[in-house]
Amino acid sequence: MKAGANAHHDTGLHRLLDRAGVYDALQNLLLRKGSRERYVGEFIRPFPGCRILDIGCGPAGMLAYLPPSIGQYVGFDMNPAYIEAARRRWGSRGTFYCRKVDAAALPAGDAYDIVLANGIVHHLEDAEALRLFDIAYRALRPGGRLLTYDNVYIESQHWFARWLIGRDRGKAVRTREAYEALARSRFTRIESTILYDTLRVPYTILVMCGTRTGE
Repeated sequence: MKAGANAHHDTGLHRLLDRAGVYDALQNLLLRKGSRERYVGEFIRPFPGCRILDIGCGPAGMLAYLPPSIGQYVGFDMNPAYIEAARRRWGSRGTFYCRKVDAAALPAGDAYDIVLANGIVHHLEDAEALRLFDIAYRALRPGGRLLTYDNVYIESQHWFARWLIGRDRGKAVRTREAYEALARSRFTRIESTILYDTLRVPYTILVMCGTRTGE
C-alpha cells in the first residue's frame, strides 16, 4: 500500500529509514528481547503448510521468526531497497514483489491463511486503510486471519510514549476504537490487544486480528 501525503512523512531524518540497514538496526535497538517471538507465537500462530501474505513486508525481517514449516511466504513492499535486501537475505524462502498490493497483484483464487500488515495502518489515511482491509479480506480463505500491528493512542498514556509516537513516520496513529471501526468495514469478527512492553522504552502497540468468516 502507498501512504498518503498527510499520513506518512518521509523527509529529513525520517528518510534514513528508507535504507534497509538503518531500518533493521533501529528495530533491533528499540525492540525488547523476545517481543517478536511473542508476537509470532501468541498472535500470528503459524502452522505447517500455511500460506502467509505480508503487506508492507519491509526487508522481511519477520521471516527470521517464522518456522521453516510454513508453506509459502509472499511479501509486498513499495520500497525497492527493502525488497532487494529481502531477496538477498532470504532467497527462495520467500517471494517478494516491489509493487503496490491491489486486486491485479493477487490472482483470483490465490487464498492465504494469514495476512500480515505490520506497522502499516498508521501510515494510511482512512480511505487507504479501508482499501487495505478490503484487499486483505479478499486475499484470505474462509477462516483466515488478518493481523495488524500499529502504534495506538490511549487514555492516561505515558508522556514519553505519546511523544515518541508523535515523531513516527506514520501520522495517522489512531485510538483502539478508530482502528477497529476501520477494520469492521470488512471484518465482522475483530479482536484486539494493547501491548505495553514491546519496546525498551514506554510505548503502546495495538495488535488487531480480523477473521474472515462464512463461506
